[in-house]
Amino acid sequence: MKPGHGEILLTEGDPQLQQDEERLVEEFRRQLDEGMWAAVPSRDGLTGRRQAEMVQDYRQIPQDAERVIFFPRAAGG
Repeated sequence: MKPGHGEILLTEGDPQLQQDEERLVEEFRRQLDEGMWAAVPSRDGLTGRRQAEMVQDYRQIPQDAERVIFFPRAAGG
């Protein structure tokens, strides 16, 4: 995370611990319920280019993911 770049830490924890995972799932659902999109960032191993995979369910998050990024849906129609 880069302070001053609009990033906010919502919650963190170890998904291997039941109490932490429950908190992570709850926050994930809350963000989606508020209309946010969710994506897991990654890098292309060949080019180093940044990429992200959209996720719609907590179970879609890879176990080795370091973070999930939430962002608002585009306005308009």
